[in-house]
Amino acid sequence: MKKTVAIISLVIAIMTICFLFSTSVYAANDTVLDNETESQLVQIKEKSEKSIEYYKEKYGSDAYGMTAYVLHLISIYSIPFCFLGIAISGIYQYVIGIRKLDVKEKGLVLMVTFITLLVICQILPLAFAIVVKFGRG
Repeated sequence: MKKTVAIISLVIAIMTICFLFSTSVYAANDTVLDNETESQLVQIKEKSEKSIEYYKEKYGSDAYGMTAYVLHLISIYSIPFCFLGIAISGIYQYVIGIRKLDVKEKGLVLMVTFITLLVICQILPLAFAIVVKFGRG
């Protein structure tokens, strides 16, 4: 029961942090980009559009292609996020937990949570590809 509450509170905390630190960016007419920055933005946009088109062609549908693209991004960005979480939970368990046993348990729960999240984020694109390729018939 404690682990479930800890996982749910961790997810809510992460969502709250993301919501609090997100900002809206509005472009003004007087904003001028230099040529180098503009070309970099165009290259990034073209690269992502090519990647999306590749996934749409690979899966034969706009919805499946976009889902595969998003799952690919999640699997890439989950690696540093989860390693950071594992490092922080290791500090809780092995450094702070030496003096406080309740913090040691918190570190273990966080470590198991981040490892589980990492495994799920890495297996999800593979499972999606298997289901879509072989499950549709």
